[in-house]
Amino acid sequence: MRGQVGEAMGEIVLLSFLAALYPTLVAATTVMLLLPKAEDLMLGFWLGSMSTSVACGLVIVFALDGSSVVKTTRHTVSPTVDLVIAGLLVVAAVVLRTRTRARERDDARQPREHKAPPKWQQKLRNGNPWHAFVVGILLSFPGVWYLAALDRLVKLHYPTLVVILVVIGFCLVQLSLIEVPMLAFKIWPRETPIAIDNAKAWASRHGRQYGVWGLVIIAGLLAVRGIIGLLS
Repeated sequence: MRGQVGEAMGEIVLLSFLAALYPTLVAATTVMLLLPKAEDLMLGFWLGSMSTSVACGLVIVFALDGSSVVKTTRHTVSPTVDLVIAGLLVVAAVVLRTRTRARERDDARQPREHKAPPKWQQKLRNGNPWHAFVVGILLSFPGVWYLAALDRLVKLHYPTLVVILVVIGFCLVQLSLIEVPMLAFKIWPRETPIAIDNAKAWASRHGRQYGVWGLVIIAGLLAVRGIIGLLS
């Protein structure tokens, strides 16, 4: 019995690390690191994401205890969401590639005049943590790995306090890609912005090219996982 419980908890821990690599979280972290006031943005995103993740996890565990809703959601809704996101990423890759080629042609014809960035970009560059908070809420509804972990947690029949602690622990690990840079800002307040500036300089030279490939690769992985999820 103890061996089975230990195995189930080991699976939950593994699933929490897999959830940390969810494409939307990776993309959000990358975008925020390349923007001014990255620390404020990440704090807002983290608060919004933790609120949604913990609340949804507790609702699923306590309100749907023992039901088949978790399995049904994991095998139908999540794969469908993966396929939809994959399609959107492919569209984004095509648009990004098209704009890159158009900009290269314009630069070859004549020097590009300096223009003010779009309003949406200006808002992001203001580093408003409330905007990041809302984005964190919207991007943090349970994914396939989180639902799988909750399914295993329900079967363990832990006391209420233990269940709450496990859910919070899962969410903390899930957001480790956000938490590590936040800690870096606190521990190395001078070195971290320099490292981010170097990353910005690299992104300005190669970001669009690698961005297209990155979007295509992530879209492919999501599409494969979505198809497997629908067929399983």
